[in-house]
Amino acid sequence: MLALYGHPFSSYTWKAQIALHAAGIDYDFRVIDADHPEHYAYVQTHAGPLGKFPVLVDGDKVIFEASAIIEYLALHHAAEAHLIPGEPDAAIGMRMVDRVFDNYVMNQVQAVVNAYLRDPDNPDAETCESARAALRRSYAWLNEWLEWYHGGDGVTLIECAAAPALFYADWVEPIGDDHPLLRDWRAYLLALPEVSRCVEAGRPFRPNFPPGAPDRD
Repeated sequence: MLALYGHPFSSYTWKAQIALHAAGIDYDFRVIDADHPEHYAYVQTHAGPLGKFPVLVDGDKVIFEASAIIEYLALHHAAEAHLIPGEPDAAIGMRMVDRVFDNYVMNQVQAVVNAYLRDPDNPDAETCESARAALRRSYAWLNEWLEWYHGGDGVTLIECAAAPALFYADWVEPIGDDHPLLRDWRAYLLALPEVSRCVEAGRPFRPNFPPGAPDRD
């Protein structure tokens, strides 16, 4: 059985889990927390230069970085799930949008979270506003992109990246009525069974969200 190292409140763990759920793949979830120091030690030893999760283990193969994990699953375990299209140009377009969610959405959320971790009572205002402004710019781009992206009946790399990124981004900088397509798509994504399974597993950890979790979702 495949093993996935991660945490149930981690956005990038969700990203890999959504792909596993969409493909119907059973896996052993090895939680990184204080009760499982051996899991933390494994990740620190095997997961690239900085020892970050999620990490997928398949026999003697170890894959880190959520996008790479999804690529691996699509190639070796989930061809029928169509996580990534076989047509090269379509695959490039999908990978491009995947990077938008990681680099222009989730990274900005993390900047705000880090500011609160450094100083919970007085987070750096310039850092937080810069990140929120970047999110608003990304929201505008994504709302226009959604005018032609309608997805499909299944979950792809895009949905795997978008669902956790938008889940947390809306907590940091709410998606307003000026971006209705993006707001509605976020709601659609969170209602998908593959995603709601992650949302519910992470619910007990919401008090740990440094900027404070809203009483919704």
